[in-house]
Amino acid sequence: MKRVSTSLVLSLSLMFVACEAEKSTPPAGTAAPAKTAAAKAPATTTATAAAGPSKPLAAELTDPSLSTDKAPEKFRVTFTTTKGDFVVEVVREWAPHGADRFYNLVKIGYFEDIALFRAVKNFMVQFGIHGDPRVASKWQKANLAADEPKQSNTRGMLTYARAGRPDTRSTQMFINFKDNSSLDKQGFAPFGKVVEGMEVVDSFHQGYGEATTREQGNIVRKGNVFLREKYPKLDYIKTAKLVGDTADGDTVKA
Repeated sequence: MKRVSTSLVLSLSLMFVACEAEKSTPPAGTAAPAKTAAAKAPATTTATAAAGPSKPLAAELTDPSLSTDKAPEKFRVTFTTTKGDFVVEVVREWAPHGADRFYNLVKIGYFEDIALFRAVKNFMVQFGIHGDPRVASKWQKANLAADEPKQSNTRGMLTYARAGRPDTRSTQMFINFKDNSSLDKQGFAPFGKVVEGMEVVDSFHQGYGEATTREQGNIVRKGNVFLREKYPKLDYIKTAKLVGDTADGDTVKA
């Protein structure tokens, strides 16, 4: 397994303090040249949100403290997207804090009209910034306690993105397109796996590469209005629905 480079750790740390984006170090998530460096780890950013659309929002969407239920030990979620459906199975034991957050986000309807904003060929697809700036601004700093990785970031595994520290996870997550087990030692803890529809995940638009990674501040501040204007080919999650506790079903194997 490759050793994590000093420049990678520095880039991840700089993403966490996005207000210092003017520094000369490239932003975290910038694609590395082919065959010369490993892909940057998925990372989150912080930004001040602008006022969003005027339609009313459920209280749970703008107050993370209202969504703290414990997740079932195993459950499934069906994602309906612009390319079709895929199903994720979550095993709470793998990453309890991450599983609980994901369970609550699905329950409150967070994943409605959510952009799959960062899809990098032979790496991963990332999502989780809410399309309404009023919601995104409330959740971006609702950080989780760290989970120690118990599974590997192999193809199809679902994992939270984060900045330089393990306790900077909030709502952004990614699905691995391939074996990215080099992320394991960096503390990226998978909490679920795509068990149906991986071909749908593979089909998400990847033409923008890392261009949208550097736009995370704009995405938080301006939401889907910005993305649809500047990156019109992106795919979106339409809905994500719980399909029940699967404790008596098949066991997910990493």
